[in-house]
Amino acid sequence: MKILFSHAYYYQLDPKQWKGKTPYPPLGTIYAASCMRENGHDVRLFDTGLLARAEAIQEELKDGDFDLLVIYDDGFNYLTKMCLTNMRDACFRMMKMGKDHGCKVIVSSSDSTDHFEQYLKEGADVVLLGEGELSLQEVAATYSEEGNLSEVPGIVWRNPDGEVKNNGRRPVIRSLDDLPQPAWDLVNVESYRKMWESGGREFTLNIATTRGCPYKCNWCAKPIYGNRYNSRSPERVVDEIEGIVNNFGVTRFWMCDDIFGLKPGWVQAFRDELNRKGLSIRYKIQSRADLLLQDDTIEALAQSGLEEVWIGAESGSQRILDAMDKGITLEQIRTSTHQLQKHGVRVAYFLQFGYVGETKQEVFATLSMLAENKPDDIGVSVSYPLPGTKFYDTVKEQLGNKANWTDSDELALMFQNTFNADYYKTLHRFIHKVFRRDQSIQHIKKSGLFSGSGINALLRRMYYTPFIIWYKSRLNRLENQVS
Repeated sequence: MKILFSHAYYYQLDPKQWKGKTPYPPLGTIYAASCMRENGHDVRLFDTGLLARAEAIQEELKDGDFDLLVIYDDGFNYLTKMCLTNMRDACFRMMKMGKDHGCKVIVSSSDSTDHFEQYLKEGADVVLLGEGELSLQEVAATYSEEGNLSEVPGIVWRNPDGEVKNNGRRPVIRSLDDLPQPAWDLVNVESYRKMWESGGREFTLNIATTRGCPYKCNWCAKPIYGNRYNSRSPERVVDEIEGIVNNFGVTRFWMCDDIFGLKPGWVQAFRDELNRKGLSIRYKIQSRADLLLQDDTIEALAQSGLEEVWIGAESGSQRILDAMDKGITLEQIRTSTHQLQKHGVRVAYFLQFGYVGETKQEVFATLSMLAENKPDDIGVSVSYPLPGTKFYDTVKEQLGNKANWTDSDELALMFQNTFNADYYKTLHRFIHKVFRRDQSIQHIKKSGLFSGSGINALLRRMYYTPFIIWYKSRLNRLENQVS
């Protein structure tokens, strides 16, 4: 069949991400395209990532005479897991255009898995539930043979009588090495490189070494890859890296796994395989504080080129961490941070405010954690209920008509909590300003006040201080307002 692959994450429709100028190609999309090409189909990619309007796909559809339009979101990108309404609306418009040009429309995303009824109502012929490569292959084969979709696991579809049929989830793929390498040749890598360079950043590409996460943080949704943790072999991952280095000259990577290197011995074997091939790379990962403290994990990561690790620190309150079912301790966060930094690895914290029942004291306990541990960077959000999580079930009666953010910087608190939404938006800005001020103070202590960089740090401190005073005053005024 002739298949047009696309996806519905438009960086320009997410102002914060577009301003950051660090977009990544749709890795999950090119995995699926590679699988279909290996099965003998004629595939093309219409990459919407750097575009502004869904209607841009119109010309491609008009000229292509495609059998299938497959809107397959990148399930490795945490932004797609947020199910932003800007992207949902764009997807609906793309679906309509696909139908207008005679395509069967197949959709795979976190949002369509959670809300398949809406997508079928808007015109999708098939929604792939969760991990979609194998189901997509069977759907295409069924269409080409004019067969019956009732035998295809892992899909929801509408039969000729208009009835919605849910065939149930299919088991996840356990042997990831059986999948072909992602179809990097379909991506205009240079367009992404230009975006990174325009923002003064070193170009970085995204790679996935695993799928799934076995941990049970009760606010974390896993609609695509689920709770099972399956890993590619170090050899297979290094083969992909070698191809990217040779074809695109890229040596810096974002390992976009939910949890990198959980399998015992994997990071050590990865380091050794890179050395065997003579590859020198730098990369950043997401991991857990407790996992990083096992055996010689940190040493092996540093030796293999780890540059930065993002830890789900979330809160400086152990009570909040326990309520989230995080399974980590404040001591593990502190120790892993200091050990990583000792090995020359930057440490960044994901922080989450607004979890149910969080108090003012617990908010400021998080500030104290930052002051004590001194991470190198932070990412701040507020608790965001997603379907399929225990947290969502706790607050869903309060959600009303609004259950998703418009874009990733909306930071709307969509349920009743200790403080109101304005408080948490102000807190977001306050935390960032305090963190940057404290970093400038640390720099002055390290470099000396009268060095060139020390003077710059002093100026930054002077810049942040009035903002901190103003935001702190606003927080005090908002404390007693009802959520």
